[in-house]
Amino acid sequence: MAGALSPATTLRLKPLYAVRFFTQSRKPIKILNPNFYSSFPLKLHTNSIPAPYLCRQRSFCSVVSAAISSGEAVEKPKFEQKEGVKTEQVREFKKRLSIADIKGGPDEGLERLGETLVVRGWVRTVRAQSSVTFIDVNDGSCLSNMQCVMGSDAEGYDQVDNGSISTGASVWIEGTVVGSQGSKQKIELKVQKLVVVGKSDPSFPIQKKRVSREFLRTKAHLRPRTNTFGAVSRVRNALAYATHKFFQENGFVWVSSPIITASDCEGAGEQFRVTTLIPTTKEGGDSPVNAIPTTESGSVDWSQDFFGKQAFLTVSGQLNGETYATALSDIYTFGPTFRAENSNTSRHLAEFWMIEPELAFADLDDDMACATAYLQYVVQYVLENCKEDMDFFNTWIEKGIINRLSDVVEKNFVQLTYTDAVELLLKAKKKFDFPVKWGCDLQSEHERYITEEAFGGCPVIIRDYPKDIKAFYMRQNDDGKTVAAMDMLVPRVGELIGGSQREERLDYLEERLDNLNLNKESFWWYLDLRRYGSVPHAGFGLGFERLVQFATGIDNIRDAIPFPRTPGSAEF
Repeated sequence: MAGALSPATTLRLKPLYAVRFFTQSRKPIKILNPNFYSSFPLKLHTNSIPAPYLCRQRSFCSVVSAAISSGEAVEKPKFEQKEGVKTEQVREFKKRLSIADIKGGPDEGLERLGETLVVRGWVRTVRAQSSVTFIDVNDGSCLSNMQCVMGSDAEGYDQVDNGSISTGASVWIEGTVVGSQGSKQKIELKVQKLVVVGKSDPSFPIQKKRVSREFLRTKAHLRPRTNTFGAVSRVRNALAYATHKFFQENGFVWVSSPIITASDCEGAGEQFRVTTLIPTTKEGGDSPVNAIPTTESGSVDWSQDFFGKQAFLTVSGQLNGETYATALSDIYTFGPTFRAENSNTSRHLAEFWMIEPELAFADLDDDMACATAYLQYVVQYVLENCKEDMDFFNTWIEKGIINRLSDVVEKNFVQLTYTDAVELLLKAKKKFDFPVKWGCDLQSEHERYITEEAFGGCPVIIRDYPKDIKAFYMRQNDDGKTVAAMDMLVPRVGELIGGSQREERLDYLEERLDNLNLNKESFWWYLDLRRYGSVPHAGFGLGFERLVQFATGIDNIRDAIPFPRTPGSAEF
């Protein structure tokens, strides 16, 4: 049945000795919400895709469809016509056969010998010999190309002769699967018919020769056609799917947190302002700056702005997530966030995605256990489902990455207090660029030393940080100096996850807001959660692009997101 969902498999995770095991007290759900995947166009088996998703897929262009109609179109069933109204029934959607489907089996396509198939994609290379032409086509479904062998008797060979087939061109090819005599693949496609869907201008900037990733950032609209960025995109997709899968199987509810907010979750003030008081590009010529309304004191009158107050792009969905956790118990958010930090480094983006679960009736130990189980789950998913791409990263991006990720899945995580971590760093026989003392915020060099050298590549969780370097919402510990916060450190990246137990006591939270000179009126609704049935709760945040970096070995975070937004750059 097209709209049916396969039963969800119960999650089984290895017990951990260094942190509390997450799933012991929480039952996984047995059936996925059938409405869930309708919002996420993720790659699933055909028989498990809900009908709402199937209905939204676009059809192939009618012009090309007419040119390549070879019995492939599904025959439209007859139905009763309405008198005076010309109508047609929408054709049935069927999953298209991809190169990954053809070559991805255990026999790498040998089981399809003799079959006649259609391949659609973009030309990577063309090699013309005396009697045949070799065309490598890639459709983005996998790293491998389909080698198409075309003789002069094949329909459409004139397009080879006139130069229409070039790197970057899009093609539709029908042919028969045959065994390959080459050593790079087991099968190839003997071409019977070729149609050029879209020609590629000779100026196409991505040719066979290697180009730098810096150059490709200036061609972000074309870089997905390279091996590296195609592989990054597929792994990113797998991590997103595994993220939803983990939380759904463990009974969490996905919540859409707002992008526009009036509060600063982190209290750092590095937010993008949202306003309609400043003239838009269209109106700019007729709207002088002095037209912006001001108060008697000369400051901007935000009461006349669109929302009647100051508004910003969110830096986190956590505070909104807490409101739903205090009603639905366990929730998670997964969406874009923004930070106006003027940092031109390989570690910072102005726009990035965050995964932020929130657990009700939970403490910091539950939070650490959830973070550990989550990370092991998504890493294992990628290792099992993106083998070809991971082999590529292991060969060309970071040698040993598969072993490093396997250690995350198999090793027990270590936890230690911030105080112990500082003592460890002070005793280290290594000179750091940033001096270490109790009360300082640990830098990336400190975090990487702890996880990579001190603990030999094992992920490390540091807990109980000084309250003066952490956010207002973190629960104060009994010592009065530290808060119930934790950071998860992993090799190569440093901090990957940051979380805490939230302050559920109203008087403590109000005092903390006062001490930090934060306007309590802006957090009236957040304080209400402590007035009406407050419960201990905890959560964490994970920058999705850092997770992509961790899983792929890509060293610059600008290459872990399709269209990076950084200071001075908002192209595409």
